[in-house]
Amino acid sequence: MKNLKKKFENYTPYINGYKNMKRASVLIPLVKENNSYSILFQLRSKTMSHQPGEICFPGGKIEANETPLEACIRETCEEIGACEADIEIISPLDIYVSHANLIIHPFVGYVKNYETLKINKSEVDHIFLVPINYLLSYDATCYTNDVKVIPNKSFPYDKIPHKDEYKFAEGEYPVWFYEYKDYVIWGITARILENFLEFIRE
Repeated sequence: MKNLKKKFENYTPYINGYKNMKRASVLIPLVKENNSYSILFQLRSKTMSHQPGEICFPGGKIEANETPLEACIRETCEEIGACEADIEIISPLDIYVSHANLIIHPFVGYVKNYETLKINKSEVDHIFLVPINYLLSYDATCYTNDVKVIPNKSFPYDKIPHKDEYKFAEGEYPVWFYEYKDYVIWGITARILENFLEFIRE
C-alpha cells in the first residue's frame, strides 16, 4: 500500500473489464466533392465470414501494442486503399461499448484523393458516398431491443439474496436505421453515425 500513490501516477482510467473484451477502431471518412462533404461507407465483401454484405465504416481490430488511432489508420489503408498521407484525423469520437463485449473507438477525418482509392476486394465489395447534408436532414428511425440477463446453469444462486428469485436489472439499446437510395445503414454503424451527426447538429 505504500507504493499505491506512485502506482497511479501515470494511470489513465479506461473501461472496466476491457482486457476481456474485443477492441476495434473505425473511421468516419469525410470526402470533399463539388465543394460539399460526404461520408464514405463501404459494403463488406459477400465472401467474408463475419457480417458479409453489411454496410460499415473502414476499421477493424486493434492489435496488441497498437493504439486505437494507429489501428484506425492501418485498417482504413488496408480496406479502401488510402495512403496514410491522405488521411487527416480531425478528432476521436465517443467510445462505443456494446452489450456483446465489444469496444469501438471511432474517429472522424478527411480522406483526400478519393478518386484514386483502390479497395481491397477480398474485404470490401464497393464503397459509396452519402452527402452529410442529406444525413443531417434525414429523419432516421430508431427501434429498441431488450437486454436481459439469463444466468447460466452453474450460476450460484445460493450465494445471493433471494436465491433464484433475484431480479436482475434489464435494459434496452437503440437500433438506428438510415436509408439512402438502395442502401440501409443500421446497427453499430448507424449508432456511431448518429452520435457524430448529433454532435455536429449542436
